[in-house]
Amino acid sequence: MSDATGTLLEVDDLRVDFPTRTGLVQAVRGVSFSLGRERLGIVGESGSGKSQTGRAIMGLTPPQALVSAKKLALDGIDLLAMPARQRRALRGKRIAMILQDPKYSLDPVMSIGRQIVETLRTHEKVSKGEARERALAMLEAVQIRDPARVFDLHPHEVSGGMGQRAMIAMMLIAGPELMIADEPTSALDVTVQLDVLGILDRLVSERGMGLIFISHDLRLVASFCDRVIVMYAGKVVEQLKASELREAQHPYTRGLLNCMPKIGYERHPLPVLDRKPEWAA
Repeated sequence: MSDATGTLLEVDDLRVDFPTRTGLVQAVRGVSFSLGRERLGIVGESGSGKSQTGRAIMGLTPPQALVSAKKLALDGIDLLAMPARQRRALRGKRIAMILQDPKYSLDPVMSIGRQIVETLRTHEKVSKGEARERALAMLEAVQIRDPARVFDLHPHEVSGGMGQRAMIAMMLIAGPELMIADEPTSALDVTVQLDVLGILDRLVSERGMGLIFISHDLRLVASFCDRVIVMYAGKVVEQLKASELREAQHPYTRGLLNCMPKIGYERHPLPVLDRKPEWAA
């Protein structure tokens, strides 16, 4: 299922397993979906396999992980059959990932501008001067008011919201077709969250980018995304339009919705999920 502009990403029976001393841990179990140039939300509890799905698409799973799929293709290119060197060249250029906390994604000893320039020059043959100009333009595009000043700052010298914007700029500088955003707003306050979402929304509509938005926040996903995938215990239990999330049928999705706080309702004791063994089967 994709929009009228065609399918950008195809995922069929994706599996990610981790061998341990006590046996095989199945982190992702048979996940299948397709993505057009749209906003696809992936929701579920911690440990449901959301981030591992994103990392497997990026090729960023740990070396010991066993990744397999009937099909994992970006614009028809088989990602699993691709040599590691080619896959590295693809990351940042055609597919990029925004991680949850910029403090752990930005190099603390390099200035923000130098990191963005390095990303661009890794994928394109441009002069230092042109790379600097494009980096400044990208910092401006993600609504950083004084890009020339921020260009020379180090990650510890900026706020969490500005660090996240700088991370988005770095991921977008080479013009990727697919962006995976893993909890990109969870470390930010509400007003900055809205700014970051506005930036992502504009990039999808203006650049025709495909976006996978990984989140715990069902309300956020319902208002921001076009479609939603709900994951539980490494599996997809439900797929539906984001606008229809409140009409979800699966008891797990219904349980997640029921656990959300509601203004004006007395909720004691607080509701908890009554998990059924068959959901994980």
